[in-house]
Amino acid sequence: MGIYLVLFVFFLIAIVIAVLVPNVNLLTNKFLKLDRNVAEKYEPYECGIPKTYPLNRRYFAIFYLLALVFLLFDIETVFLFPWAVSFRELGLLGFVEAFIFIAILLVGFFYALAKGVLKWD
Repeated sequence: MGIYLVLFVFFLIAIVIAVLVPNVNLLTNKFLKLDRNVAEKYEPYECGIPKTYPLNRRYFAIFYLLALVFLLFDIETVFLFPWAVSFRELGLLGFVEAFIFIAILLVGFFYALAKGVLKWD
């Protein structure tokens, strides 16, 4: 029974620390912050470059399509690495499943090529 009491006390100490530390940080920030309301503080900031374009400009859809192609091949890597590690244990069924998976990815890749996602004109 004594070990459970010690574990419970450690658990309570961890809970108290988890609640206390963020609240102390927030209160410290509230009392020590500097209130300087200047106009530059509320302007959009992009790497120190002053804004020379309207903020409501349009972005090209090609960037979103390129991000989707990146995700397509990123997911391919995430799923194919464990498959490659356990290739011998999976046998013929694992090979057929991986082949179908790669075929689906190739369909997505050729669709992206047909849409012109990878052309940088």
